Amino acid sequence: MSRVSGEVVLPGDLARRVIDPHAYAAWDGLLDTFDHIRATMPVARVQPDTPGLFDPFWLVTRYDDVMRISKDNATFLNNPRPVVFSFNEAIEFSRAATGSNMLVDSLVVFDAPIHPKYRKLTQEWFIPRNLAKLEGELRALAARTVDRMLESGPDIDFVREVSGPYPLRVVMQILGVPPEDEPRMQMLTQQLFGGQDKDLSGSGLDKMTPEQVVQIVAGAVRTFEDYFAQIADERRAHPTDDVASVIANALVDGQPLPPRDMAGYYIIVATAGHDTTSASTAGAMQALANDPEQWARVKADRSLLPGIVEEAIRWTTPVQHFMRTAAEDVELGGSQVKAGDWLMINYVAANHDPAQFPDPRRFDAARSPNRHLAFGAGAHQCLGLHLARLEMRILFEALLDRVASVEPAGEAKRASSTFVGGLKTLPLRVTPA
Repeated sequence: MSRVSGEVVLPGDLARRVIDPHAYAAWDGLLDTFDHIRATMPVARVQPDTPGLFDPFWLVTRYDDVMRISKDNATFLNNPRPVVFSFNEAIEFSRAATGSNMLVDSLVVFDAPIHPKYRKLTQEWFIPRNLAKLEGELRALAARTVDRMLESGPDIDFVREVSGPYPLRVVMQILGVPPEDEPRMQMLTQQLFGGQDKDLSGSGLDKMTPEQVVQIVAGAVRTFEDYFAQIADERRAHPTDDVASVIANALVDGQPLPPRDMAGYYIIVATAGHDTTSASTAGAMQALANDPEQWARVKADRSLLPGIVEEAIRWTTPVQHFMRTAAEDVELGGSQVKAGDWLMINYVAANHDPAQFPDPRRFDAARSPNRHLAFGAGAHQCLGLHLARLEMRILFEALLDRVASVEPAGEAKRASSTFVGGLKTLPLRVTPA
């Protein structure tokens, strides 16, 4: 740790780990890093080794500080800087390609007064009483998913067989995407979120420069935009009761959504709505496979299932960070943040803060309270949190009904990604009930 002009500056080796996607694949080592930073410099300045590589930012690791920033949307803005950590080459490319610092303009990048107006468009669709109408379809889909898993068994990759395809089908269904287009949507999502991981991107993105990566990502965005423009045209001509129809026919201040904003709305629902749930589902199964007694307890007592779901979401933390920009000078964790400064609120670090979560690396289905930050907090809390919980509960009910026992059958591996992370493989041996 060093100080420059009164600022606590993160040492170079620690700073590199914070922005290195491969560090996020080595989970225990990453948590060790955040434990050290949180205990010694909870709000620290991260500077690039190479001038101009990226803009300096404040790393925020304590739960209380991350919660404060998440709830104070007047002081800590989503605009004008990117809401996900980006290298300057990528930002410049995005600005040249779109006129914006972000390749996609969506709910996550807007501030008031635009954000609440846009969020309100679909907010009611995602509340529990309206999601209840999906329960029958979800149960049927969960049953088919478990059927296929058992047919493939006893040794399976749970991510490929279950936690990947199940939430993907749910989200594609509410967006009007037919099953035959799901592989394409999965590929585009992985290019958008998993480009740093060679196994997920499948295109050598891990060896490319930041500018080359963002060019591939920009291509995925354009493909998404073209695809959902066709969906929107169809839903305007023939509206149904799905989310795709709500977005296509939405009016804000009496006007339809601008094409770029409409495309961003579709993209954020399509991508964030399944990769994150997939990661949490795989995390829950990993924890249960490693703890046969906990599997047996929840199999016998389904009242424990909501705790399993909630703890899996905290323990996995699929969305690993967001960035904010200070609108004014503010004191944070003993550091003086200036107006215009960029901040990383790191949810992995916050969700493993022992001051909030005793023994945070332990998967504890009975953890209470469990006010984790995996869904964010405040005005930008995840729009689909109730759907994610419902999907996971219904899937695990089907699994617990049909599976007698589950155990590891190989090494589980996490994705190399600083933004959306989680298991990319989970080899298991399942014994049917």
